[in-house]
Amino acid sequence: MKVKIDGSCNGVSNRLLGLDAENRSRVGQLAYVGVIMIDWKRVEELRDEIGEDDFNEVVALFLDETDEVAMNLRNDMAHGAIESALHFLKGSALNLGFTELAALCQAGEKAAAQGHAATVDLGLVLDSYNRSKHAFEQGKAKMDAA
Repeated sequence: MKVKIDGSCNGVSNRLLGLDAENRSRVGQLAYVGVIMIDWKRVEELRDEIGEDDFNEVVALFLDETDEVAMNLRNDMAHGAIESALHFLKGSALNLGFTELAALCQAGEKAAAQGHAATVDLGLVLDSYNRSKHAFEQGKAKMDAA
């Protein structure tokens, strides 16, 4: 997916990302961000690095922890806690190859750090999390069957 800051693509707009004309420069001067939902190469690298059994444990732990943070984001989290929650989700997402989610979290984290937490569309972040999780579970099932 391409996210163009001065327009939109695949239904993702500046407003949804919290990137209006006023705070666009504060969020990172992004012209284009090439984003795929899941970096399967990263997933395979992690599985190869830690082994199949540990990989399954890491995935279970990741999903438990990120589900909890996502639930907290759904429940009207205080603006001050949004930055921290998005930072956590970003790091977790990067570790497991959820690149689209990581990019959205990074943009939201930067906006929140600059006092613009109210502009972050948490619904978009949560939608990306749910879609990424679903795609990951389907892809992992195929990896396990192979």
